[in-house]
Amino acid sequence: MKAQELKEKTPEQLNEQLVALKKEAFNLRFQQATGQLESTARMRSVRRDVARVKTVLNQKAAEAASSK
Repeated sequence: MKAQELKEKTPEQLNEQLVALKKEAFNLRFQQATGQLESTARMRSVRRDVARVKTVLNQKAAEAASSK
């Protein structure tokens, strides 16, 4: 996922995506603990996607605060 795609979404959509990514990260950690994880690279990409979503949410919050 690209940051530009995230910037076009509303904060509600971003929060939904953040919840979904955190659930996926939990499931991947669970798979790793039980030895069933196929792709360890997916953990890294999910972690980075979570960071991207949080960054865009913080940028939108800062914009909203400065425009008041």
